[in-house]
Amino acid sequence: MFQTKVNGKNFEIEKNEEGFTINGEPFQWDFVKISEGYFHILHKNKSYRAEVVKADRATKTFQFKINNKIQTVELKDKFDLLLEKMGMANGASAKINNIKAPMPGLVIDLKVKTGDTVKAGDPLLILEAMKMENILKSPGDGTIKNLKTKKGDTVDKGQVLIEF
Repeated sequence: MFQTKVNGKNFEIEKNEEGFTINGEPFQWDFVKISEGYFHILHKNKSYRAEVVKADRATKTFQFKINNKIQTVELKDKFDLLLEKMGMANGASAKINNIKAPMPGLVIDLKVKTGDTVKAGDPLLILEAMKMENILKSPGDGTIKNLKTKKGDTVDKGQVLIEF
């Protein structure tokens, strides 16, 4: 079973031997890939042209342009639903408190300063370890509260480098 939200409206999707059901109703369609990211869909004798505009597989959020209208789709599979039921949902978007050194090394560059606002995936600092440069990136959105290290510092594994 899947749960999906399309432009804010919720649906339950199930796949069975006959095909799909949406909110318990059978869903019949004909779906053909035209080229990479472009599709042709037939549903209830109507033709639709679909284009994948944006696909964020990590958050399972997609944007499609269907007959020139943008549709935003958020998808939850059975594992997402189980985590949600157990109270462990949104783990990836939880508040970040600090960034710790994943290994001992030398801070060779800081990409942020106190007060900077960062988004998930933004580079924070470069840590040299075993003659390799490792870019530590922000695991989520936040504001830098305090830098606990500076360029040229040697750090230990687990040492707090940046506070949010």
